[in-house]
Amino acid sequence: MIKILVADNNVGLCETLETFLNRQEGMEVVGIAHDGEETLVQIEQEQPDIVLLDITMPHLDGLGVMERLAQMRLEHRPKIIVLTAFGREDIIRRFTDLGADYFVVKPFDLKVLADRIRQFTGDAPDISIGRDAEAEAMQGSRAMARAAANREVLVTELLHRIGIPAHFKGYNYLRDAVLIVMEEEGLLGGSLTKELYPRLAEKYSTTPGGVEAAIRNAVITAWEDGNREFLEELTGRISKGRFPTNSLIIAKLADQLRYKTRLIS
Repeated sequence: MIKILVADNNVGLCETLETFLNRQEGMEVVGIAHDGEETLVQIEQEQPDIVLLDITMPHLDGLGVMERLAQMRLEHRPKIIVLTAFGREDIIRRFTDLGADYFVVKPFDLKVLADRIRQFTGDAPDISIGRDAEAEAMQGSRAMARAAANREVLVTELLHRIGIPAHFKGYNYLRDAVLIVMEEEGLLGGSLTKELYPRLAEKYSTTPGGVEAAIRNAVITAWEDGNREFLEELTGRISKGRFPTNSLIIAKLADQLRYKTRLIS
């Protein structure tokens, strides 16, 4: 039986992977982790054969997991398959240097992922590793970099169209929030203040409250002095004297970004 640990902060993706992989003959998901610290604990406790590792996780990211894993005295080191939607060649190379075995770009085909798991555990014909695997990873990272650049261009265009001044702190926070929520829809709602704002605050060395307030200021400025017509197309009409919420703006911009990305893919 191939024991698999899924480590990803996207709860929906984890549930999908758990359901699919548990249906595969000879596979069992022995654990789910949503942050890096929890991932390391479960690796030690469950001793999985395969870890499906996300790059962006709270508390400790994928790189941090790999660095700590290298220091752990494990009797059985799992194979690491990195799951990522974003990435740069230097980051991919760093993962490779730390011992990552394979890279899968989101979104991915579940059947192909299952095939890769079997191949890395010896339950299927071997696949090229070493230089060939690194070359494949680098090729994938270039594709990720191009896709990420396209998304950043598109979200920048959307923010300019809305009319948010680029020098506002909330401009950068909102841009990153939209890019993250595009991939992780589950962050909307309660997770906005519990997870998304703290992640942005850590990145920009500020506080979650500061992130929320800066985005709020940017939204109000755009609503009062920016492209109101376009904003109303996005959000619908808002009662007089009120403004669209941060979560509504983030959600609608993420929807627009997904739509535009599909058009150019």
